[in-house]
Amino acid sequence: MVTNIQLHLAIGIPLIFNASLMTVLFALQNLRLDAKFEALESKFEARFPALEARVAVVEVKLDALSQVWRSELRRVEEVIDARLKRLEQR
Repeated sequence: MVTNIQLHLAIGIPLIFNASLMTVLFALQNLRLDAKFEALESKFEARFPALEARVAVVEVKLDALSQVWRSELRRVEEVIDARLKRLEQR
């Protein structure tokens, strides 16, 4: 017959061992993932200046395009205003 203490030890020791083993394994896995993430981040950082230059060129082009659109829309608005004034005068 098994006493209460033997039963508690038979259940508790494997639970504690498994919990500590899983904690260690998760910590090691986190270290591996952090190392891989840092390697990927360093590769990205090496390519980032070229990407940043490309983004700057695109931003300049978009700004120029938006200025062209604004000027064209302003011109269309002036034409419409002039036509409306003519209609109102009639």
